[in-house]
Amino acid sequence: MTSSTTSSTPDQAPTGIGSDDTAMFGHPKPLGVLFMLELWERFSFYGMQGILAYYIYYSAAQGGLGFDKTTALGIVGAYGGSVFLMSILGAWIADRVLGKERTLFGSGILIMLGHIALALLPGAAGLMTGLVLVAVGSGGLKANATAVVGTLYAREDPRRDSGFSIFYMGINIGALFGPLMTGWLQTSYGFHYGFGAAAVGMAIGLAVYAMGRKRFPAEAYRASNRLEGAARKQILPVVGGGLALMALALWIGLATDSLDWIIAGIAVVMAVVFFAMMLRDPETTETERSRVKAFIPLFIGAAMFWTLFQQQFTFIALYSDERLDRRIGSWEFPPSWIQSINSFFVIVFAAVLAGLWLKLGKRAPSSPQKFGMSLVIIGLAYFVFIPFANGAALTPVLVLVAVLFLFTMGELMLSPIGLSLATKLAPSKFPTQMVALNFLASSIGTTLAGTVSKYYDPANEVPYFVTVGAASVLFGVVMLVGAKRISALMRGVL
Repeated sequence: MTSSTTSSTPDQAPTGIGSDDTAMFGHPKPLGVLFMLELWERFSFYGMQGILAYYIYYSAAQGGLGFDKTTALGIVGAYGGSVFLMSILGAWIADRVLGKERTLFGSGILIMLGHIALALLPGAAGLMTGLVLVAVGSGGLKANATAVVGTLYAREDPRRDSGFSIFYMGINIGALFGPLMTGWLQTSYGFHYGFGAAAVGMAIGLAVYAMGRKRFPAEAYRASNRLEGAARKQILPVVGGGLALMALALWIGLATDSLDWIIAGIAVVMAVVFFAMMLRDPETTETERSRVKAFIPLFIGAAMFWTLFQQQFTFIALYSDERLDRRIGSWEFPPSWIQSINSFFVIVFAAVLAGLWLKLGKRAPSSPQKFGMSLVIIGLAYFVFIPFANGAALTPVLVLVAVLFLFTMGELMLSPIGLSLATKLAPSKFPTQMVALNFLASSIGTTLAGTVSKYYDPANEVPYFVTVGAASVLFGVVMLVGAKRISALMRGVL
């Protein structure tokens, strides 16, 4: 075993990237610890999110809160967006105060408490308490889990993209089984049993992680730009201000039914601020500045992609509940089970594509080309709905399986590549915050997934499918045309 993986306390963490550690199928052994944490965290997150929209708009007699459907979809989108938005706060705490690993562990505890609140506290108060805790915790965990994976590999390590794809596999194993478990519990025993299963899943993930959390490279434990001395007085205002801003957004947004627009607006402003900060910082080198500029069109493309993709939890959740034939003989399966289809396809095809990129090497499509292809593919997925639009008959479930297959192909072209790119294009001063910036694209897209879904009309479906699909295809073509110019700005990063 190398020095990079020798057991130590976090304050005496081992040094080195561990490029000679191949204990986990050719990858560093600590990747397995992060794989298991992310598996169980995603089990809890997607298990909860799979039944969230139904909990909000189902009537009290059905065990829900009885909100209007369009309001419910907006809340689900805004909540999903706030998770990614909170990654900014989590990244700041990691870079300036606690380091990536400590922030990661503390965030997992908050997530578990949020699911417990959803399971035990009734009504809207329980909903808001649980969603705030899960959003803050998930934001801290997402950015830092990805950043800690990045510490396991040197920037030029050829295993890096493959390692992120394996990590992404853990995400999708959890996402596969989470909705299956919570959906079954919700239909059999009630919503709060489903939320309770999410809490148990997060507890398992934390227990496994606690046993291996001392075995990461030294970089995982360091705060890369730690506040020292009098500057530490910034901690309380920044953390308190971030949480207060979220609370204010919730209050105003719920009062005016505009929570989604508020969260999206905050995410856009934060993205502009972060790009400007990295581009203008005197310690950012010219090469790093060029790479940050290359990330701008990729950021916009990712935001558009997630606007379509995350409608799995808004428009597609509603479609699965009301327009989909879910019968198998005389039995009807829960609508939340549809959320597991995408994860199943990722598990099947992620390793295939990861292997394909390794085999093709320099002949593989560039990262900007993959982004453009992903936008074209997911746009075409919405066209698959058109032959079944406006019909009185329920849509066969295989149609939605085909749609989600295309969703998955687009996702595998963009999401793991985007995670890896964020660590490779990051200026040395802003490693975790660049990852958080990548998640801001997800925040904008996820929030807009709820906003856009409000325009879906079951009585007049074709305009919705054509508009959403065509916009994505058009932007994908534009990105493909500009791929060479974007690659040139990346200065050697593939």
